[in-house]
Amino acid sequence: MEPFTLRAITIIKAIPEGHVMTYGQIAGLAGSPRGARQIVRILHSMSASQGLPWHRVVNARGEIAIKDFEGKDTQAFLLRQEGVHLGLEGRIDLEEYQYWPE
Repeated sequence: MEPFTLRAITIIKAIPEGHVMTYGQIAGLAGSPRGARQIVRILHSMSASQGLPWHRVVNARGEIAIKDFEGKDTQAFLLRQEGVHLGLEGRIDLEEYQYWPE
């Protein structure tokens, strides 16, 4: 596995319950500030095998980026179960819920 991928997996696994991180934020912390699409690829291909909390990753606007209704609904449900509030337009207040590792 590539070093970037390993760092990204470590960061994603560390997102605490009730918090979110953005694709770009994870990419930057993993060493590739322009690698948000790589984070999407990692989540898509490795969430099950690596036990990643994929539902805690959102886009830079605090929105669920999944396009299909079932996936979007599942992610929203999981976030709500953890106490994350989604606003009327489906946005998450990043000032309140965004996680920044030390």
